[in-house]
Amino acid sequence: MSDQNDKKQQKLNIQIDDDVAQGIYSNLAIINHSQTEFVLDFVNIMPGAPKNKVRSRIILTPQHAKRLMRALSDNISRFEKSQGSIKEQDKTNIPLNFGGPTGEA
Repeated sequence: MSDQNDKKQQKLNIQIDDDVAQGIYSNLAIINHSQTEFVLDFVNIMPGAPKNKVRSRIILTPQHAKRLMRALSDNISRFEKSQGSIKEQDKTNIPLNFGGPTGEA
């Protein structure tokens, strides 16, 4: 019984490096998946730039992708309750030259 209580009381110790803490701006997410993983590529599209690079890639298991979706949905709901509705812009068609099948968010 005490092992279960010890496990419940353990806290995660998370550290973040200064360069990671600065974050990376992204205005396009490209989402791909296979049977075993979801790949989220974050891109910063700049007007007039001939090439735009993937700035960050996150690879998740399907279970973690679903948890991320739920956590993001919950946070958006809480944000909108306190700040008001987030207005969505009309979807713009961005021609992607990106190897393999793609989805976007």
